[in-house]
Amino acid sequence: MNTKKQQRIVIVGGGTAGWMAAAALTKFLNPLHYSITLVESELIGTVGVGEATVPHLRYFNEVLGINEHEFMEKTSATYKLGVEFLNWGKQGDAYIHPFGTYGKSIKDISFHHYWLKQRQLGDKRPIGDYSAAVVAAKAEKFAYPQREINSPASKFSYAFHIDANRYAIFLRSYSESRGLVRVEGKVTQVKQDSDSGFITSIVMDSGQEINGNLFIDCSGFRGLLIEQTLKTEFEDWSHWLLCDRALAVPAQNVSEPLPYTKATALKAGWQWRIPLQSRTGNGQVYCSRYISDDEVATSLLESLDGEPLANLNFLQFKTGRRKLTWNKNCVAIGLSSGFIEPLESTSIHLIQLVIMKLIEFFPHDDFDEATTAEFNRDIAMEYERIRDFIILHYHATERDDTPFWNYCRTMEIPENLRYKMDLFRAQGHVERYTRGMFLEPSWVAVYLGQGVIPRAYHPLVNRLTDYQLAAELYDIRQSIVNTVKKMPAHAEHFSPSAISKFNEWPPAAMNLYGVFS
Repeated sequence: MNTKKQQRIVIVGGGTAGWMAAAALTKFLNPLHYSITLVESELIGTVGVGEATVPHLRYFNEVLGINEHEFMEKTSATYKLGVEFLNWGKQGDAYIHPFGTYGKSIKDISFHHYWLKQRQLGDKRPIGDYSAAVVAAKAEKFAYPQREINSPASKFSYAFHIDANRYAIFLRSYSESRGLVRVEGKVTQVKQDSDSGFITSIVMDSGQEINGNLFIDCSGFRGLLIEQTLKTEFEDWSHWLLCDRALAVPAQNVSEPLPYTKATALKAGWQWRIPLQSRTGNGQVYCSRYISDDEVATSLLESLDGEPLANLNFLQFKTGRRKLTWNKNCVAIGLSSGFIEPLESTSIHLIQLVIMKLIEFFPHDDFDEATTAEFNRDIAMEYERIRDFIILHYHATERDDTPFWNYCRTMEIPENLRYKMDLFRAQGHVERYTRGMFLEPSWVAVYLGQGVIPRAYHPLVNRLTDYQLAAELYDIRQSIVNTVKKMPAHAEHFSPSAISKFNEWPPAAMNLYGVFS
């Protein structure tokens, strides 16, 4: 944008997406050159995209200069080391997808190849025994990662379970203290330039007209600007991701919060359990073609450990994305840009991703087409890689006990995912890329956790004798066990003395993108 005169940025919609966008823009943009206005109505409820996050949120908070302990307190947060998946590969199965690596590479060959050979030799220990995050999660312990590169304590990261509504409130205060103007009310009209189709202003129900150069659509599934005004095409993925509804309800805590999320596969979808300091988040994601709303409601309420704290919250959705996240002078962020169901906690990450990409490709006032095209290409790639990873959870299953799972097991999947699965089945190879949310350890976790076992391991593993291999793996296991023994219980971090006792944590360095997924 041309900085000779003050440019106007208008964010339509609050919630997690709107206030994350507001916080980042007020942090990065000079208020002498840019004015930022956010419009929202308290009469329009927010979806609340989720309570479980991924470690990338640590980086976002750090960039904003947010104190982690203040964030934890304000959002009733707990720590998260990964996600436990129950009954996904087959009934009775369980594995944890950790925020961290397995073991260590040996002679430049990824660790899972050594585990595969040891498995062929008869050792049936799960690969999770070689993950500090998995072992700590099962022991209900937590400690901040360390910097000592050879220590198991440096091989994992962490995320949070948060109250998303409280996080939005927290970021509203942050943004308003940096000059953002919030306008209460509903948008009744969107005006466009007659020649270019660019949005020029929005009109509020009060009659106030708000002009802008750049508009950010955070209006949720309605897509007030990106869809209703600009008619941006939507790419439907519901033939791969069948679930189209969710029911959610908070419940009283009946035990100490676990340092991981639970995702339990059911007959036509799955159930989440997310432990916060103040309550436990519960919900079921399901496909309405295979189960009724009433049956899900009954099942969800019967599954609660504690008393429900609110009425059931019902949500309908369609999985997919806008073919253009940035169209003309409008950028869609959050549910208005697309939705991949809550599995693996990707919603808040996708909000963060689009915000940071917008800052990376921030426009001049001419909105150069090459810039917007590259932005849209990057976002499409990220969405599709996440989509394929989520599809993997449903497709990599032996379950045929219900029509839902039988469909998922036998359905045609995207060609890129088929290629990845065939590659792994052949010799344990994971397609490598440096840009993307889910890297090699994540794919290995789901593949092996759900029974996708390669036919062979990398031949260079045989540079170790069977004895050397067994000794190496034993040392890794013992090092992890000894590390976890020294960790405090997860619940200790939320005691009255926790802030003074645990007052140091490592910065969310970007090399974490290569450590966890």
